[in-house]
Amino acid sequence: MRVAVTGASGFVGGAVCRAAVDAGWTVTAFGRRPSVEPAHVGGAPYVSWDLLRGAPETPAVDAVIHCAGSVTDWGPAREIWSANVNGTRAAAATFPGARFVHVSTASVYDPFRPTVMATEETAPVARYVNAYGASKAAAERAVPARAVVLRPHAVYGRGDTTLLPRVLGAVRGRRLVAVGDGRQRVSLTSVDNLVRACLLAAAGPVERGVFNVTDAEPVVLDDALRAILRERGLDAEPFYLPRALAEPVAAAAETAFRLLGRARPPRLTRYAAGHLAVERTLDITAARDRLGYRPAPTSFAGAAHW
Repeated sequence: MRVAVTGASGFVGGAVCRAAVDAGWTVTAFGRRPSVEPAHVGGAPYVSWDLLRGAPETPAVDAVIHCAGSVTDWGPAREIWSANVNGTRAAAATFPGARFVHVSTASVYDPFRPTVMATEETAPVARYVNAYGASKAAAERAVPARAVVLRPHAVYGRGDTTLLPRVLGAVRGRRLVAVGDGRQRVSLTSVDNLVRACLLAAAGPVERGVFNVTDAEPVVLDDALRAILRERGLDAEPFYLPRALAEPVAAAAETAFRLLGRARPPRLTRYAAGHLAVERTLDITAARDRLGYRPAPTSFAGAAHW
């Protein structure tokens, strides 16, 4: 099996490369950074490629696993849109004959209401709260008909640069500040489960389709946060702000950060507050039945070493 992996210098792309190499596949890793440590991509050949600046010379491949794109809910909308939509178009056009595996996101579901065991046909929707959700929905529409689209939610695991740092950044003394009441259920996706789905999509029994990809079962938010704190050895407990209070606070923080020209987001954004305050769960029946996806349960074992 010959595969190209975009976004290989990142968290998910690097994990996909390592797993594909371990599976005995011939892997070419493409990433925006000038170089990476060979171990990050499993020793696969690495090619620096900004998807928005023309394609390098590329090998013949059977499949492309497209992991590249913007994963932030903060920043200039034009840049987020360009990375997610134009970048996806460029990757697909560069490998016109290959199966295309597109790593999307559960943020394409309706952000204005709870996501309760959502099935794939209920997204994309008409409107989103920010450029991230809107651009990822547009990217799904831009992929070729031969594509397999995967929708993970809240990807975590060793090498995580987004979810766990954001959670730990909310710790204040002995409190981990969160939104809601802690009883809301959430579907999480370990990077190992996502990688498993990517390889199944690249070489598995179906050539096209859209699939939710999560851990085996949803978890209660409070249970997940306490498990992370235990694994990190932190003497803190979750402290919940009502959504009605958290969203105005987040709006004020966003305004202040924009006025100050901060490149990094505030610790709490309106997107995060609204997203985490209610149930966000996905139905993975289609992935189980059609891809043969068999995910492991949610586990934060080893979180102290992330």
